Amino acid sequence: MDRLSLHAEERKILGKKVKNLRKEGLLPAHVFGKGLDTKHVSVDRKTFLKTFKEAGETGLIDLKIGAEKIRPVLVRGVQYDPVSGQPVHIDFYQVDLSQKVKVSVPLVLIGDQPESVHLGETIVLQTLNELEVEALPTDLVEKIEVDINSLKNIDDAITVGQLKFDKDKLTIHASSEEIVVKLAPAVTAEMEKLLEEQAAEAAAAAAEVPPAGGEGEGVVAEGETPAPTGATEGKSIEGEQVKTEVSEAKEELKKE
Repeated sequence: MDRLSLHAEERKILGKKVKNLRKEGLLPAHVFGKGLDTKHVSVDRKTFLKTFKEAGETGLIDLKIGAEKIRPVLVRGVQYDPVSGQPVHIDFYQVDLSQKVKVSVPLVLIGDQPESVHLGETIVLQTLNELEVEALPTDLVEKIEVDINSLKNIDDAITVGQLKFDKDKLTIHASSEEIVVKLAPAVTAEMEKLLEEQAAEAAAAAAEVPPAGGEGEGVVAEGETPAPTGATEGKSIEGEQVKTEVSEAKEELKKE
């Protein structure tokens, strides 16, 4: 990755007074590193944003503080205002170019999605978005590309061990069997709508089933005497059938 440069000025304004720096278009920051005293600095906001867009958190930046010698740094963190979303503070980590560092490198998908994705039958599911790598500062990469052209059938997957990168320069701190991306079945909008309709129909059918003892059981109009349990208004068909069978039985006994 190409080295970028950024100019900074030593900062003596600390605490709440740094808000005055921001009004002037400057961002407060500090530079720290192993065995080094923390240095308080400020940088031009617009220049930093442009540089950070190119470098990210894995690109080396040649930071020149005033008339000092250039310091090789990485951006270790940017704090943002929760309301405006604008950066308010920066952490620069000064590295030793002869010592390896650990950083998180993003995984970027490349290649064409299979036809089944365009048909709405499957989706490309990325389960891992970044990897922690260890390398010399000068060997760090901006990203690791993941070619998805090999994904053809459901459950086809690409693991960490299948990623292509310079293994002589980068050490990956993750299991080689860990899945980065896979082809998974998709639930289309039509299927979701159908499932919702089926659930609504089932709920409506359950609501229409009358409670035990007949529809309207337990509902008594004002001034009326409650009917015995299970009774319904008028004579039921079952009640008429029972009475008929009893009458027929009595007639048979008379004949005997």
